[in-house]
Formats: sequence, structure tokens, C-alpha cells
Amino acid sequence: MRFRDRAVIVTGAARGIGAVTAETFAREGARVAALDLDGAGAEAMAKRLRERGTDALGFGADAAAPAQMRGVVDAVIDRWSRIDVLVNNAGGFAAIRNTEDITDDEWDMILRSNLTSAFVCCRAVLPVMQRQRAGAIVNVASVVARGGSVRVTSHYAAAKAGVVGFTRHLALEVGPDGIRVNAVAPGTTATERVKALRTPEESRRLAEQTIPLRRLGEPSEIADAILYLASDAATFVTGATLDVNGGQIMA
Repeated sequence: MRFRDRAVIVTGAARGIGAVTAETFAREGARVAALDLDGAGAEAMAKRLRERGTDALGFGADAAAPAQMRGVVDAVIDRWSRIDVLVNNAGGFAAIRNTEDITDDEWDMILRSNLTSAFVCCRAVLPVMQRQRAGAIVNVASVVARGGSVRVTSHYAAAKAGVVGFTRHLALEVGPDGIRVNAVAPGTTATERVKALRTPEESRRLAEQTIPLRRLGEPSEIADAILYLASDAATFVTGATLDVNGGQIMA
């Protein structure tokens, strides 16, 4: 087991890529803290993991709220005395719309949930990882941060491009402390949220027209990439963004 007894925090862990990532870390022996705005969903995830023999905690918390994240970090340290991996997966967007139809409040919300959350969570765990002289952070970006041919929304694209830039700079900053920082940029992935945005026919047409492998990604494929970057197999990888998109964008 690649992560036996390591302490892992996964944000946005109640469903989708985050939920599958939390489950995959658990199968690899990790102790898992599942965090989500949906507190009931986060606790349900932790309960499922505990029923399978994993030492797991569930937190209903806003990943972009500094005081709440300090509380999460304190609770994880109280339980496990360390934090080995942080996965910043929280974020997303609700609807595809034109830029002129985006309100100020929606712009702020999307930047906060996707980009500010990564900053707040990293800032909260860095003192712990610096004391340990070790740690791995994986930020979840998006294919839309890697090229302009995938249509979603301008605020989401801006936020995820910010995640890529933040990842590079933080890796440069904390590398001397033994901390690695990388990102995964998923292509269109068959999560519940993505399925709700398009009809099955629209998803099929999208795959046929834009993805060389002719299908959407699966959440498990994104989770596997996240685990690779967090694992000892990637000990000389930092500041990288790993494209997992079926060839949707070739950077």
C-alpha cells in the first residue's frame, strides 16, 4: 500500500472526483480527512471509509474560509500528528453562460471556490509540512487552464489558470522545505455535475468531436493521477501540471 498510515486531506470529497480520490487513498492505506461544504456528505464519506477499516474524519467546512481550515488542520493534527498530503479538489461551476451574463457575485464565488480555496488550504497546512520537512500538495486544475478550445465559462477558466500559476510558484517557494506541489488538469470527466450540464447525446458528440480517445474521462482515472503525484513514485516531480484529458488538449 503506497500510503499506509499517511494522513491525507481531500477537499470537495463528498462526491465526484474528490469522493473517488478519498476512496482510492483509503484503499492504499491512508488515513483520510474528507472535507466538503456539504457536511453531511463529507461525514457520510468518512463513515463509509471507516466501515471499510480506514481511519477517517469528515468535516463540513468551507475550504476558502481561513478560520474553518485552521480548525480542520488542528483536528487532523490532534488525531494523526501529521499531514502528508493535501488534495485541493474543491471548486467547480454551476452553469455554462456567456461572460456578459456573469454577475459580480458569481465571478467572486467561482474565483473563491476554485482558486482562493487552494491558497487558503495550502497556507493552513504549510507550517505543518515545513516542520515535517516533507509533504505533497496536489491541486486540481482543469483542461480549460491549458488551452482555449474547450468551452465552459470565462470565470472558471480564469480560476483554473490561476491554480496552475499558483502551483508553479508555490513549488518554487517551498521546494527547499521538502514539499512538492503539483497539479492535475482533468479533461471533461463523467462526474454527476458534468452529466447534469449536458444530455448524453451532447456528451457523446463532445467526445467524438474533441477527444481523440472518443470518450469522457472517468473520476477514477483522475484519482489515479492525483495519487501518482502524491506518491513516492513522483519524488522528483514538482511544479508540474499533469494533463489527464484523453488528448482533448495537447500542451
